[in-house]
Amino acid sequence: MHPDTSRGIEVLHNPIYNKGTGFSASERERLGIRGLVPPRFFTIGQQAVKIWAQNKALKRPLDRWSHLQDLKDRNETLFYRLVHDHIEELAPVIYTPTVGDACLEYSKLLRRARGMYFSREDRGDFNSMMFNWKRNVSVIVVTDGSRILGLGDLGMNGMGISQGKLDLYVAGGGFDPQHVLPVVLDVGTNNPDLLNDPYYLGSPHKRLEGEEYYAFVEEFIRGVRNRWPNALIQFEDFQTKHANKILQHYRDEVLCFNDDIQGTAAVVLAGVYGAMKCLHGHRKDIVKQTFVMCGAGSAGCGIASFLHQAMVANGLTAEEAYKRFYIIDANGLVTAERALDDPGQEPLKGFARNRNDMPEGASLMDVIKKAKPTVLLGVSTVKGLFSKEVLEEMGKINERPIIMPLSNPTSRAECTAEDAANATDGRAIFSSGSPFSDVEINGRVMKANQGNNFYVFPGLGLGALLSKSSVISDAMLQAAAMAIPAMLTPEQYTEGTIFPRIDRIRDISAYVAIKVIEAAAREGRVPEDIRHIVAQGEEAMSEYVYSTMYVPNYRPTVFSCSSRK
Repeated sequence: MHPDTSRGIEVLHNPIYNKGTGFSASERERLGIRGLVPPRFFTIGQQAVKIWAQNKALKRPLDRWSHLQDLKDRNETLFYRLVHDHIEELAPVIYTPTVGDACLEYSKLLRRARGMYFSREDRGDFNSMMFNWKRNVSVIVVTDGSRILGLGDLGMNGMGISQGKLDLYVAGGGFDPQHVLPVVLDVGTNNPDLLNDPYYLGSPHKRLEGEEYYAFVEEFIRGVRNRWPNALIQFEDFQTKHANKILQHYRDEVLCFNDDIQGTAAVVLAGVYGAMKCLHGHRKDIVKQTFVMCGAGSAGCGIASFLHQAMVANGLTAEEAYKRFYIIDANGLVTAERALDDPGQEPLKGFARNRNDMPEGASLMDVIKKAKPTVLLGVSTVKGLFSKEVLEEMGKINERPIIMPLSNPTSRAECTAEDAANATDGRAIFSSGSPFSDVEINGRVMKANQGNNFYVFPGLGLGALLSKSSVISDAMLQAAAMAIPAMLTPEQYTEGTIFPRIDRIRDISAYVAIKVIEAAAREGRVPEDIRHIVAQGEEAMSEYVYSTMYVPNYRPTVFSCSSRK
């Protein structure tokens, strides 16, 4: 539907073109909607103020999420304007942690289908189905719903994750909402609650496994490549046993990345670099750190591998860097005695400790006492894993311990900001995956930084697309991680802030994009027209990046005769 051909009530029922009371008098006349909307005119800014007041008045985060979805269903531009204007307050509502609750209830909350659903019954027809989506697509977020945040297998309900992530692409990276596509690969579910739910909207069968599963993913990838050959594919919330295998299979032939593995790793590295600034050092001081990683899934392996890569880039040998890591899973410390034969555990082999260092399966407390780490990381989804005793020990070992409980949602965090502050007298440099409030203790304020992937993926995706690179390389990811703490002011890192404020996300994303494009150019991945822009310097690149970013203002819905010529 296009406003040139749509008239009357059709325009008001189309969320892309509907402006509510924002239609001018001439638009109302020419579109045939005079009398179909209240007579008073309001600008989009005035409308946003009104809707914001309504949203703030709602008490439950899930009610605020539902209110925003209703707005998006009737007036998409106003929805994105509201999110753009209040991104710091609304990011936790449209994404983590609230999106986790939304996914749990998704089959009950769905009012309007958005995105594409590919089910096991559709196999063999993916390629033709792609053409049912009539718009051009620049970025796709796809999940199979198998590991939604820390909530597990939610099957088709994982669509809420894909939609929420793309809302952040639009708000933070300036992507045009008409060119983003949320997707769920409904390969079934092993969640008995969903299988027994008569109103579950997904395929009520056990999950596909083995070659059937990978053939399903392959058919989807090939369909995307055929329909939108230049689109970026972001893999989201795939379970560990599949996530890394899929990423490694496609990353050298398709413009893609896995946000749980690579996005999380990049934002953690950015946080570590920011912490080095807080300690009055330089990012190269990463080579002096010792890391304990709790969680050996796709995120944990991705973070450890990325940090290892950064340590090597800053001067250590690969072997020296491996010795700076202790990986702990549900069975304790991972050592060379462990059989790491599962495909998802392949990245762990380099990190497995020699049994002469510490015994296989050693506890977290024993590892901390022996290894004396400077950085404690958690992606275990085990609430309270960082106990008072563990945190106090980190505070004894370090004047300013770096504590990062990264598991989402908040209910799965390894510790709270208050836990870390109380155990370290507020000395910790703290960063979590979900939001917490700053903590004041004994006259000291411990900043509750949030290492949100939001700092990385919009700018990374924007830079990858604008560079016209065919892949996202490790160097491009490393460049993204270095760009984020570069946005900090001296006052911020003096007070313990390791990430810039999220209300600057557009500027952060633009700067990340610039550095990603530069990295791609250094590797020879960009065509001549992009090399020419890079050669002109950062000002020209900044102008190029900002010129592509969508701004949520109402689009013209009627055109004069002269404007059509």
